Amino acid sequence: MANFVLDLGKQSASLGVASVYGDQQDVDGVRFIPVALSWHGFGGGSDDSGNEGGGGGGYTVPLGAYIRKGDDLRFEPNLVSLLAVAIPFVFVAGRALSRVIRALKK
Repeated sequence: MANFVLDLGKQSASLGVASVYGDQQDVDGVRFIPVALSWHGFGGGSDDSGNEGGGGGGYTVPLGAYIRKGDDLRFEPNLVSLLAVAIPFVFVAGRALSRVIRALKK
């Protein structure tokens, strides 16, 4: 079991923005550096008979890119992913807040 966990740890060290979106790119003197929010989880276990198993998963949201042109560095957000994450978040937060307010009124 220890070897299995060590193998998962070694593989998770290579996960990140570069593994999902690639390395920075230089195009006509402009450097693009991708930025993403990424998280991963792994688990494993075994039973008394020596059977082992495990697995994992992850999720990545592209946030945008840093763009460097000469000495100028700026961040360009990915508006599509921002809306895809923000709209459900605002909906759920609004419903939760309305229920909290309703419960406090009682």
